[in-house]
Amino acid sequence: MTPLRQRMIEDMQVRNLALNTQRSYVEQVSRFARHFNKSPELLGPEEISAYQIYLTNEKKLTPTSVVTAVAAPRFVYKVTLKKAWRFEEVIPAPKKPEKLPVVLSPEEVLQFLGSITSIKHRAILTTCYAAGLRIYEAVCLKTSDIDSQRMVIRVDQGRRARAKKIVT
Repeated sequence: MTPLRQRMIEDMQVRNLALNTQRSYVEQVSRFARHFNKSPELLGPEEISAYQIYLTNEKKLTPTSVVTAVAAPRFVYKVTLKKAWRFEEVIPAPKKPEKLPVVLSPEEVLQFLGSITSIKHRAILTTCYAAGLRIYEAVCLKTSDIDSQRMVIRVDQGRRARAKKIVT
């Protein structure tokens, strides 16, 4: 393992980045370096810009994928290598197209939930829909998390497992 990679991993651990984020960043920085066959320490703003153009025009990545691909070099240069660049100019984030969510009508929701034959799965999906939970949050619920008197559900390990939330 190179000293730069080790420092980067340590910087991510100190900042308590999720393990999947750490893996993704290491992979993305590795791809960036392999694209130029040079260590990121030897590359600068011109190469970052060229790499972003390559990802967009040649690889045809979506804006979301490009954001992910350039977040890792941004972390390396800003945190690990402590470059004093204006990162908004050097590594601009592409604008993501905003999509409106598909909202089902009450009839469509009833039809969907009615088509589920398993009582357990129907209960999980009904709870998710009614309380706005993610599947993982609903699957991890215990009976002690449901307070039927107050009509609330306590979600312990919510997104990113940072905070407890109460859904009413």
